[in-house]
Amino acid sequence: MRVILVPVADRPECLLALDTAFDLAGRVSANLVGCHVRPHREEQRSSRGAKLTMLLEDGALPNVSETQARLNSENARKVFVRMAQEHGAIMARKPRRTDDVLAYWTEKVGTPERVLGILGPVADCLVVSRPHANGSGPARAFMLAALMDSGKPLLVLPQKPLASLGQRVTIAWDQGARAASAVTAALPLLARAEQVNIVCCGPENSPGPKMNQLQAYLRHWGIDSETHRERGHEETTELLGVYRDTNSDLLVMGAYSRGRLRERILGGMTHEMLFHSKLPILTLHG
Repeated sequence: MRVILVPVADRPECLLALDTAFDLAGRVSANLVGCHVRPHREEQRSSRGAKLTMLLEDGALPNVSETQARLNSENARKVFVRMAQEHGAIMARKPRRTDDVLAYWTEKVGTPERVLGILGPVADCLVVSRPHANGSGPARAFMLAALMDSGKPLLVLPQKPLASLGQRVTIAWDQGARAASAVTAALPLLARAEQVNIVCCGPENSPGPKMNQLQAYLRHWGIDSETHRERGHEETTELLGVYRDTNSDLLVMGAYSRGRLRERILGGMTHEMLFHSKLPILTLHG
């Protein structure tokens, strides 16, 4: 893991995401890219001047004046620079070989889907804060764009400070390719974890590796793990139970969907964990 991408705005949840992302970058010797998304300029001009709007799948944000858009951009950059300085990262313009954590700032015009569809594929991991359960707008749009359009692992954080992250990791295992891809993406963290737990809810009767085979794979990487088999009657409840009982501070799971309509297509457990849980989650939608 060498490049971590974080969408940045001057909002409290972005501060939390940046704080965790810079900590993570220091632990895994990665660099961090902060990106502020500026809205499209509308062609129409009102009597009060040019207006800007960002079009999202669940509607449009209120119009923003050019002056406000510039101010938002400046404030976002100030937040990023301040957080980089607090974490001892060095601001840079071009990649270079160094043992230091480098911080890069960029601004792009467009929607979250378009921008993260361009920058996400050339990052190793994206970090966002979880939107409020009943919220809409930027936080939801950025999380869904990071998940659906980047093709890369996404770390979803709760909107509160974390005492730790990745010290005790729970893997939600379903024998599927997406869960396997999420595990591969999490290897830099799993290798540094004090404890790794593999949870399977229900019988292992699907095509694909069983828990003991995943456990053997992790041993190739020098990672010890424990397995937990649950009955599979209430998968979400059972998974959360193991997570709590093992005092875990990170959940690794694949993200599943049924179609092409954003959160409407996310599977039951995926939707529950992304939008309604308060856990830090590393996930991947293949």
